[in-house]
Parts: sequence; structure tokens; C-alpha cells
Amino acid sequence: MILHTENINNKVKNGLYIVATPIGNLSDITLRALEVLKKSDYVLCEDTRISKNLLERYEIKSKLIANHKFNEKKNLSKVIDILKSGSIVSLISDAGTPSISDPEQYWLTNVLVMT
Repeated sequence: MILHTENINNKVKNGLYIVATPIGNLSDITLRALEVLKKSDYVLCEDTRISKNLLERYEIKSKLIANHKFNEKKNLSKVIDILKSGSIVSLISDAGTPSISDPEQYWLTNVLVMT
């Protein structure tokens, strides 16, 4: 599995993307974040109700997968299979950058080890 940390030729490639989301004002999102989210097959998020607001505002049709402390272990193998199938997956938090102090920290650490 490839964790993308740089943008080569401005193309979104298959793999896992960690995407920062706005804190507060939904307009405070980067164009690159919107591009990645629009091209993602799946978006892993803490709370689908909150993430849905962001995605609907920008007409993003990616499938949401709830990923929080109550299901993170269950989701791990499912998402690894999705990544191995060649999909584009974005990991977001309710606000800010995922995995700093969010449930995604456990998940991200394990997905990197298992792929």
C-alpha cells in the first residue's frame, strides 16, 4: 500500500490520502483537498453526519465509511482489502488533520504495518 505524501504530476493515484478538513468554516478547505476527495472512491470519517455536510457542499459523491473508536478494529481489514483492490481512499477527521489526536491514529498505524 502506498501512502501518498507528495503530488507527482498533479494526478491522484490509487492509495490512501490523509486529507485535512476545515476547522469551523467549510470554505476554509484547499483546492487540492477537494480534488482528492472528489476522486476518492471511499472517504473514511469519524462521523458521517458531519462529513456529509462537507461533501454535499462541494458535490462530492464518494462513499462514506464511518471510522471511530467503536469500529476501527472491524474496519481495518475491510479498508485494507479496499486499498489492495486499487481504490482511492481518503482519511478525514471532523475538523483538522486526521490522526493527530483522533481515532484514526490507531487505524492509520495499523494499516501502514499491515500493507
